[in-house]
Amino acid sequence: MWRKKRRAFEILQAVIITGLPFVKINGESALRFDISTLKLHIFGSVLWMREFYLILAATLFFLLFTGFVTIIFGRVWCGWFCPQTLLLDLSESMAEVASKKHQKSWQKLLLIPLSALVSVTMICYFVPPAETLSSIFVAPTITAFFVVLWIAVYLELAFLGRGFCISICPYAMLQNLLFDKETLVIEYDVSRDATCMKCNACVKVCPVGIDIKKGLSAACIACAECIDACRRMTEKKGMLPFPNYRGRVLRPKTFWLGGATAASAIALVLLLLSRPAVDFLVIRDNGSLPPGLNRYSYTIHNNGGKTLVLELSSSDSVTLIGEHTLLLQPFSAIHGSILVQSKGKREHLHLRISGEGISINRETAFL
Repeated sequence: MWRKKRRAFEILQAVIITGLPFVKINGESALRFDISTLKLHIFGSVLWMREFYLILAATLFFLLFTGFVTIIFGRVWCGWFCPQTLLLDLSESMAEVASKKHQKSWQKLLLIPLSALVSVTMICYFVPPAETLSSIFVAPTITAFFVVLWIAVYLELAFLGRGFCISICPYAMLQNLLFDKETLVIEYDVSRDATCMKCNACVKVCPVGIDIKKGLSAACIACAECIDACRRMTEKKGMLPFPNYRGRVLRPKTFWLGGATAASAIALVLLLLSRPAVDFLVIRDNGSLPPGLNRYSYTIHNNGGKTLVLELSSSDSVTLIGEHTLLLQPFSAIHGSILVQSKGKREHLHLRISGEGISINRETAFL
């Protein structure tokens, strides 16, 4: 039964989505965007907002991947991986312990704690989980976000539900433009229509309320509930179900579009791996200072999960006035300034940070 496979995927997805902020790699969440520092923690690494080229590369990969999955596999996202489908399916399954008459009411009750869990999880993707859990009813800002998200998620799931998929969801509308004649869809076998028992079991179980016998519909989320319902009826007569998955997965478009997606993924990984462990930026400050004395502002980013102790120095015959030894916490940045005094006339200055196997030189003007 397709339903059992979908439930297994949904439970696995629920565990992954809920757990990612809590799983720590190099001391930070496996996936979390830190609002206060504007950096993205991603599987033991960190992306800063200033690294716009990486954001563009990640966006390109996401667009190619979305297009590839949609063109080849159709609405597999909607029926198998969409978080909304997941929550509605799981709440419906849990509500089945009640009588059919009260299942809808039970589902709405179950969605209350599920929506609260979703709200907490969403906040944990932006605020460290330990801080979220300890201050959710203490810090007014976090409490307000929790309550607003809880109410919004519950109202959307409990009262709009599947209607969101067929009326508002922009991705569902985009899919209609990406499909081709070989895209994987659920289709009713009209050639066998004369032998169909017309029991309408496929219509009764459809979560979006369509009749698959009437042909393809833009509202279909490819959940395969109709296939399972039909199979339960046709097995008694030794027949195959009338609705089934139709389409061709392995075709030329699969390979060239999949190759382009894989190439963008490889490029993104290489860009991430080629990033230096430490970034060092130096800027000369404008200001009125005595001759032979310049002030420089510097910013150092630690892109790794290791605490670094670095020494700021110069290979030129100059005197550095200020803090020389710098401590960088994992995935952090420090900003500072230093005065540089030169007895002789010079046009350029070389500053270096070194230590922990790191040596980076920067050249800047000296006036």
